[in-house]
Amino acid sequence: MPEGRILVADDDAAVRTVLNQALARAGYDVRTTSNGATLWRWVNDGDGDIVITDVVMPDENAFDLLPRIRKIRPDLPVIVMSAQNTFMTAIRASERGAYEYLPKPFDLNEVTAIVGRALAEKQQKTVSRQPQDDHEAMPLVGRSAAMQDIYRVLARLMQTDLTVLIYGESGTGKELVARALHDYGKRSRGPFVAINMAAIPRDLIESELFGHEQGAFTGAQKRSAGKFEQAEGGTLFLDEIGDMPMDAQTRLLRVLQQGEYTTVGGRTPIRTDVRIVAATHKDLRQLIQQGLFREDLYYRLNVVPIRLPPLRERSEDVADLVTHFLAQAEREGLPRKTVDPDALARLRTHRWTGNVRELENLVRRFAAIYPQEVITGAIVEQELADSRANVPLEESAEDSLSGYVERHLVGYFNSFGSSLPPPGLYQRILREVEAPLIGAALAATRGNQIKAADLLGLNRNTLRKKIRDLEIAVIRGQR
Repeated sequence: MPEGRILVADDDAAVRTVLNQALARAGYDVRTTSNGATLWRWVNDGDGDIVITDVVMPDENAFDLLPRIRKIRPDLPVIVMSAQNTFMTAIRASERGAYEYLPKPFDLNEVTAIVGRALAEKQQKTVSRQPQDDHEAMPLVGRSAAMQDIYRVLARLMQTDLTVLIYGESGTGKELVARALHDYGKRSRGPFVAINMAAIPRDLIESELFGHEQGAFTGAQKRSAGKFEQAEGGTLFLDEIGDMPMDAQTRLLRVLQQGEYTTVGGRTPIRTDVRIVAATHKDLRQLIQQGLFREDLYYRLNVVPIRLPPLRERSEDVADLVTHFLAQAEREGLPRKTVDPDALARLRTHRWTGNVRELENLVRRFAAIYPQEVITGAIVEQELADSRANVPLEESAEDSLSGYVERHLVGYFNSFGSSLPPPGLYQRILREVEAPLIGAALAATRGNQIKAADLLGLNRNTLRKKIRDLEIAVIRGQR
């Protein structure tokens, strides 16, 4: 039978009741209160073996209370609950020393399991965490269950140097996650360096990563520092790791195994202190079976895997994302806009093949080119219809596709504001445009794959393979 007294603080009587009943059934002694003052008095008196508290109470904020609890009772596990289920909530809970963060609504079985684990670990040892300053930025947005799971994993990884492998379709925010790991982790004072394997010529990747010596190859007129040297003491983000050539994979494996590398043309090993975060939209296990990716490197990279869900799997986050992007556009000097309920409903049901990036570009267009302050469902429908290039056959399908690509590229370049796009523009644009372009060709030819292949200048079998590989939805009657 479990033993231990649980202190529960929440101003919602229903939450207190269900927690009291569930934990009592599990064999724990439970005390509940609706305010922070009573909770603090209990903790100050030495009562309780674990605390479960809401973030916001009428007289106290748990984030203010946590450092005080840590100061007088550093071995007391505190579980923080919140209905404000944002990335920053999870981070603040972790920074202030919370044992765990629980988004509301929560699963009672999960709560009981966490309590049991916390008490067991408490008996073994005490882990002290140091609070850090608040951060104003909101790098990740969404309150869906899928995003809550990601926030909790990230909060646990912030103060570690574990290698992380991020999976996700293009546009899901893989680099944002990598930056969050860096910016809110213990390496935040060091550099964050990113390199996209798909954007670098294959014969230059080793030089880009590890640097080269003067005369190492034709054109190497002077020594050049690689990304590992530039990222020393910080984080190196290896985007699209599945496109890394085998020779470079072998060099990277040595870095992960031995913590050292040699420059191209160099002989002296160089020690390195860099955290590796990698990302891919490909199935690395399939690449291993095809002999295109090293299995030993996969296991070195896949220490902590994080899968980012596509936007279509978390449509409940669309409203928060739209609000976030509109506020961002306003801060950048674009007119203030709002979106009406009909528009939000339409946005939630869209498939979003380009994921969050596609939504962001659409919202930027709303802010930039529409004079109306309120974006309506009719405006959203028109923009989405344009993006599908859904025009009658009597019109020129080639013209409709040209218009689609032009609109897509304008939105893409506008998304960078006054700054230049990152290196590897051709490959990046190709990845962004290919799937929606094929979809637009199918729409423009009313699903006739033979005509779509001719329009795109592709072999029909090649088009079929791309439709399958890119997971492009084919409606009934397409052939």
